[in-house]
Amino acid sequence: MEINDLTPAELRVWRAFARGERVDFRTGEDEDAAEGASWGPDRTVRASVVKALLLRAPQQDGEIAALRVSGARITGTLDLTHALLESHPVRLSHCHFAERPELYGIQLRRLSLHGSVLPGIGLGSARIDGTLRLSGCRISGQVQLAGTQISGALFLEDAELTAPDGTGPVLKLNQAVINDDLWAPRLRARGEIRLNGASVTGSVNFREARLERDEDLVIDAQTLAVEGDFLLRQARVRGWVGLRGARIAGRLDLSYAHLCNPRGAALRATSATVGELWLRRGPAMEGTLNLRRAQVEVLFVEPEMLPRRVLISGLAYTSLTPHEPAERRLPMLERDGDGYVPHAYEQLTAAYRRIGDDHAARLVQLAKQRRHRSTQPWYGRAWGHVQDAAVGYGFRPMRAFGWLLSLLAVGSVAFALEHPPPLKPDEAPDFNPVFYTLDLLLPVISFGQEAAFAPTGWHQALAYVLVLTGWILATAVVAGVSRTVNRP
Repeated sequence: MEINDLTPAELRVWRAFARGERVDFRTGEDEDAAEGASWGPDRTVRASVVKALLLRAPQQDGEIAALRVSGARITGTLDLTHALLESHPVRLSHCHFAERPELYGIQLRRLSLHGSVLPGIGLGSARIDGTLRLSGCRISGQVQLAGTQISGALFLEDAELTAPDGTGPVLKLNQAVINDDLWAPRLRARGEIRLNGASVTGSVNFREARLERDEDLVIDAQTLAVEGDFLLRQARVRGWVGLRGARIAGRLDLSYAHLCNPRGAALRATSATVGELWLRRGPAMEGTLNLRRAQVEVLFVEPEMLPRRVLISGLAYTSLTPHEPAERRLPMLERDGDGYVPHAYEQLTAAYRRIGDDHAARLVQLAKQRRHRSTQPWYGRAWGHVQDAAVGYGFRPMRAFGWLLSLLAVGSVAFALEHPPPLKPDEAPDFNPVFYTLDLLLPVISFGQEAAFAPTGWHQALAYVLVLTGWILATAVVAGVSRTVNRP
């Protein structure tokens, strides 16, 4: 391109490039780039001029060439597919792009489009040896970054991403590699964010983000690898977040967040590996929490944050915090959409035992037996009720002693008021109502009273009841003791 073909605005940019100087066309700091379509030729730069600058413009000795332009209207398609720009940083801030830049496979040092308005951007399979800054951008089409390698951070704070139909993908980072942070606090996105197979050495920060894709997948992050944290603190999400098979070395933080997808999953982190999962200080999740087969080192969950339905079959965690009574933790297991899941009760029991709360651990085991009872046929449920009432399935052994004392008192009073007649008056020992009742109640102990006397009438019926009750109590005690001795 000849310099004689340039407009005054383009000539200004051309001359500043060689010296790395900034060209600012804005009339004020608060100017809105969304109005750029009405900007006149005095601040319009053709995309072909930008391309010629970056690929062929001469450099000035002793200066570092760089493109630094603010407040320009860029017309035409900026096509730098597979371009090698490793020596020129590019900053086109607060600009208005009439057409989507096509930068597939580009290699450059640093790219900043801070505050610009674009109809999308194609940066797939690019290599950026510094940072990519899309902070404050308003992009009404897809941001294509699939397979891109960024040695620095990707900045998207305060950006607004909107799919043309409001439902398609707005940000594609599939298989991308970011050697620092994905920094996107206060991001506004209406459409799908794809992070499948991406790798982030730093943290992923969606703090205070507003993400929307009604009743559909908002963040698709299957097999995402994050060495730091994944932050959704104070975020508002309409739709659901998918983290199947993801690996997050730090914490997955949903503190103060509101995930809303009442008709389906709100968070699906099946088979994920997470250092810490934080669900705290926020409204209850609306939709299903799916943590099947996930592995979590620290599960920081406040009961109020849990939705009405959870799926936690196969979930493994080392510690559970904050410390709450078992009565506040058990509803999480009772809401499991998979029904009775023994492993979930064992996990909760183990968490209580690790901190020395044996009482809570016993309550969880008792709840497990009661839940298991509901899955059995009628005769199994009946026997379960007997064990529960008698000894609390072995976790409340003093109940048996209470039953024994009660029945002993009833029998002793009844037989003291009216002695049963002896079978052999000349050989019978002196009648003792207490030991006679004990003889009836205790199946394997004999005090010589039961065999010497033969009750009649209602006393005989009472004797039968005491004998039968004694056997039931003894069997329940043996079953309960066996269960508690053999528990892990």
